[in-house]
Amino acid sequence: MRTLRQIAAKHETVPSEISWYLADISEARGKQELFIQQSPQRLKVLREHALIESAVSSNRIEGVEVAKERVGTIIFGEPALRDRNEEELYGYREALKLIHERGADLPISEETILSLHKLARGQAWDAGHYKEKDGEIIERYSDGTSRIRFKPLSALKTPEAIRESVSLWEAELVNRKVHPLILLAAFNLDFLCIHPFRDGNGRASRLLMLLQCYHLGFEVGRYISLERLIEKNKERYYETLRQSSQGWHEGNHNPWPYIGYLLYILKTAYREFENRLERIKSPRGEKTSLVIHAIAGALDVFNVSDIRKQCPGVSMDMIRRILKNLRAQRQVECLGRGQNAQWRKTKKWNIG
Repeated sequence: MRTLRQIAAKHETVPSEISWYLADISEARGKQELFIQQSPQRLKVLREHALIESAVSSNRIEGVEVAKERVGTIIFGEPALRDRNEEELYGYREALKLIHERGADLPISEETILSLHKLARGQAWDAGHYKEKDGEIIERYSDGTSRIRFKPLSALKTPEAIRESVSLWEAELVNRKVHPLILLAAFNLDFLCIHPFRDGNGRASRLLMLLQCYHLGFEVGRYISLERLIEKNKERYYETLRQSSQGWHEGNHNPWPYIGYLLYILKTAYREFENRLERIKSPRGEKTSLVIHAIAGALDVFNVSDIRKQCPGVSMDMIRRILKNLRAQRQVECLGRGQNAQWRKTKKWNIG
């Protein structure tokens, strides 16, 4: 709430870099409806890939990993979960589904924040509950040393701080004096500095960001995983968060490095969305391009059946022919023999 207070009070001149990001994202949003009018089947493939990537990346940023061969089953099935990591991956999937399916009906509220955290943390004992003790964010180094990177808001002050953040978010959207995407990034920064939960704060912040994007009409996160892009740029994420959290408690911090980072993520997502759809529209034929795109978004190791599930109306024989052609181009390699052989993309992969 300190960032939202600061921005609401000062209405500072926006740095030029931020202005350029806002212009580019707004232009991309203007094309959004045109993109979404593409073949529903093509967009279905993008949605399913984004669901997998978002759940895997957001958890992996926090050190929660699941065996690759189990990911598809957990995301798209109703499996018996084997351990805490699988519970949390499944829970994040449920939170994403809730946002994708009911985003317009989910208010940005304290209740929603607690509900999303409860889903994302699986069966953890304190899922959906604020932290009970004060803590510190420790940065650990490879040489075994560590330092305190940030001391979040106290547990005692946390509930009221979340309520104030929600109230400021709603009020400033109505005031229309600050661009809503700047408010979104400021809210996200405040949330991470408050650090309202014992664990799962990063995941909750990314779910809230996605929900707020939907409320503002920026729906690229439905088709391109914002979480994957954050993971890909993880070093910049932590660095800008470090820069912008200095002086947060006193309200004299510089929020623009982190705000710029989140806007960069959104701009990158829209650019990737447009590029992927342009590649799908290539003259290779709709079925061929559908298979190519399914392979592009597949996990590291996959088989023909995995691709077939993503491509209704495409025969197994056609998928095998495409894989054979890609192998001849050294874009993929086969790891075994027979109909159930596994495949993977090579380092030379540059299609889809």
